[in-house]
Amino acid sequence: MTVETRHTDPALQAYLNSIGEPEHPVLTELRQRTATHRLGKMAIAREQAALLTWLARLTGAKRYLEIGVFTGYSSTAMALAMGIDAEITACDISVTHTDTARETWQAAGVAHNITLYLQPALITLDHLISSGEDGSYDIALIDADKPPTPQYYERCLQLVRSGGIIAIDNILLGGRVMKPSENGSPPSLNILREFNRSLPRDTRITPITLPVGDGLTLLLKK
Repeated sequence: MTVETRHTDPALQAYLNSIGEPEHPVLTELRQRTATHRLGKMAIAREQAALLTWLARLTGAKRYLEIGVFTGYSSTAMALAMGIDAEITACDISVTHTDTARETWQAAGVAHNITLYLQPALITLDHLISSGEDGSYDIALIDADKPPTPQYYERCLQLVRSGGIIAIDNILLGGRVMKPSENGSPPSLNILREFNRSLPRDTRITPITLPVGDGLTLLLKK
């Protein structure tokens, strides 16, 4: 996760943000609050959230699945963008981080749109599948621990409708996925590298990766 785009000059990114949609005051306050958090860099970049909310409006999305909530920036932004009848399923394991998210949802007036599952995301995803939720979500965001990314993806592919979008954050790992592995490299590096390589061959989706944040992959389900 990253709170800023790594591959764009900060001054340019600030300018680009300034000529886009104004940031909601609740999101501004949360971004400033999260910046002082010891894990503040885990937050999604403002421009990533802006892209996802733009896509939500473009596609008329009403059901959104999020894996990795942290302090709630992306879930709040998506709830605000999708409107009063939005339905958001949020997956995380941290009570501490999501307490901040809950406060933000309340402040933004969107808490009633969001169902939070505090347990390992794979358990929640399997529960949704077994409950008949296949093909019912318009957009899913995977922004969590990296080793289970292939498993998260396969389940999201079941849960998202045809024509829906799966977004995956941090696919560049600070550029490490483009470099040879070194001794002591974490298993997540090879897992994500192989996962990235598999996407062009996956006939179930149409992939595009953008240099926003630490790399944002968008997958259109066929």
